Amino acid sequence: MKTQYYTATSLDGFIATEDDSLEWLFTLGELGESSYPEFIAEVGALAMGSSTYEWMLRNADKVAAETGSAWPYTQPVWVFSTRSLSPIEGADVRFVQGDVREVHAAMAGEAGGKNLWIVGGGDLAGQFYDAGLLDEMIVQVGSVTLGQGKPLFPRRVLSPTLKLTTVRQMGAGMVELRYEVSRGDESKA
Repeated sequence: MKTQYYTATSLDGFIATEDDSLEWLFTLGELGESSYPEFIAEVGALAMGSSTYEWMLRNADKVAAETGSAWPYTQPVWVFSTRSLSPIEGADVRFVQGDVREVHAAMAGEAGGKNLWIVGGGDLAGQFYDAGLLDEMIVQVGSVTLGQGKPLFPRRVLSPTLKLTTVRQMGAGMVELRYEVSRGDESKA
């Protein structure tokens, strides 16, 4: 079982615009041509921040067009939020807050030996990293720049903590980078 941060980013390191838009991403390629189908088949539980969850609710039509369902996850999903959010009927969504270590343990207990996916945002993935729980970062870099927005990973991570393991071109608009995250805090500053 691995805890993985699988995400897409602009060339200048933003996962969304300041207002949480992902419009820039949908023009860069087809989901079926990416590693997503193989990736999601190995996922047993997910964690996401409230902005990601709310984006999915607001953009249910786009999510359905891309994945075939307005809520595309059959796995249990833990949504980190300090606000009260509406649940999705029929979805296994659990609203939580606080330390990611406790939630990680619960996720691992229900994942059936499969991987844990930190969907987003970048700060939530950073909290798993800070707790020493992040094993891999899978970053799809799009050939666009946003100038500003929500950062990919708002943490200082100095070499050799991230070890590049694979590079995969995905059409003319994206590349996927896979990094193994080394344990230990010798590189955090």
